[in-house]
Order: sequence, then structure tokens, then C-alpha cells
Amino acid sequence: MTRTSASASVEVDLDPHTAFKVFTQEIDLWWVRGPINFHDASRLAELRMEPGVGGRILEIYDESSGDMLETARITVWEPGIRLILRGTVQDTETDIRFEATDHGTRVKVEQYLLPGGDPSTIGFGWVHMLGTFVAWCRRRGSASRTPREQGRLGIVLSYEDPPAAARWLRTVFQLGSWDVDSPPEEGASPSWIEFHVGDGIVILSPLENAPSKDLPVTHMTRVYVDDLDAHFAHAKANGATIVRGIHLHGERTYIAEDLEGHRWVFAQARPTMH
Repeated sequence: MTRTSASASVEVDLDPHTAFKVFTQEIDLWWVRGPINFHDASRLAELRMEPGVGGRILEIYDESSGDMLETARITVWEPGIRLILRGTVQDTETDIRFEATDHGTRVKVEQYLLPGGDPSTIGFGWVHMLGTFVAWCRRRGSASRTPREQGRLGIVLSYEDPPAAARWLRTVFQLGSWDVDSPPEEGASPSWIEFHVGDGIVILSPLENAPSKDLPVTHMTRVYVDDLDAHFAHAKANGATIVRGIHLHGERTYIAEDLEGHRWVFAQARPTMH
């Protein structure tokens, strides 16, 4: 029987026990706080993995009130060897293995749909975020122990060939860090490419995904605001053309046009964003 799954592997310059410790204890430092990297990115205050079998992976929104979301539970905990996570929001299981190599540790991740699981819930976040783990391992010796926050202004750029555009922007303009995604390889066709310029965020998407039926939209500016509902009501009452109302997909956003038809994405800022 065919299994719905995704997998990836990376090598880091750490021994297996240290790699396991970094993966589990420092998850809030390497799991980048991007727009779609959480179930509710706009409210996130902390991402936490509790140690041991039965430990939870938690998106913490307000710990004092107990406002948090359990996204997975640990079923196998073998430090330096193996970690298995059973999804509680998605019908997936994630198998993470740590294998010693001549130069450090190979970390292998496979995430798959559970038998009888609902395919509409599936996402392969643990596989996609493995690149950010590598980036953190490279710089953790000199990096701050405060989670990196993106700024409140970002840009969405639409291209016919986003991977080629990303490689060009990186090579020619020396634009961005790849803490979020590894530079796309030839033949790759990711639906979402995200990288950072300072504390700003740049998102590349296919031209056909631009939210326009009448005119080509090649870019959108993204702004994070304190109160998205109030901002939406004010914009609508004052004549903004609403292209898409408030929508939750990792974070809460809406899209509006200004007086000359330029499109803006407004998103709910997290409590931790300056």
C-alpha cells in the first residue's frame, strides 16, 4: 500500500547527543517564526517541546491563562538516537533519527499520514523546517538565545519561476539569509519560498498564485498590525477595496487594494513582535 509521506535528511557538525539536545531543547530558536510556520502564528509567544515519552509539542499563546495548543505528543524518546512525534492536530506521525557520521550527525526526518488519517489535515512542517535546524546549528555558537523575530513589514513577490528568481536574488543581489529555506535546487517547485533580509521578510510565490483574476499582480506589501479586526473594519469603512476578507492560514490576514489598485496584505502581529 502506498504511504502518503515526505522525508528529508541533513548533516550537522554536532555529535548525535548534542544534535538531539539542540533539536528538542532549542526548538524555539531554530523553528523560524515565519507567517505559515505555526497553526496560529499571529498569537505565538513560544514554541516548546516537553522532554520524554508523553511530552507535548506546544504552541504557547498565553501561558498565564493556559492558552496554548498541543500539536503533537512524543511516543519515542531515545536521546541521541530517535524521536517519534504523534500529531494531535494533524493525522501524521514524524520519525526523527540521529545517526553518527565521520563529520557529525545525519538527521533524518520522515513525516507520514497515519492509517485511516484525514489527508486534508496533512502538512509536512517537520520535513520543511529541517533546513532551519541546520542554519541554527551553524550559528548557535555566537547567536543570541532570544528567538529571532521578523519585522512588521514584508513583501510578497510573484514570479513565473520563483526558485530561479530566489537563486538569482541570492547570487546577484546577495539578498537574504536561508534560515527559513535552503536555496531551491534546479527542478524544484516549492509553493512558498521565504527568506529574511535583516528582520524583514521576502516571500516568493508563483505568478499564477497571485490573487488577481483581472490584472497581473507581481508584488504585495505585507504589514503586521496590533489589532487586525479593528484595522479591517477601519479600512473597509474608509473605502478600501477588500480583495479577500480575514482568513486564517498559519496567521490571520486580509488583502485590500489602495486607491491605485496596489494590493496590501495586513496580518495580525504576534505579541512578541516589536
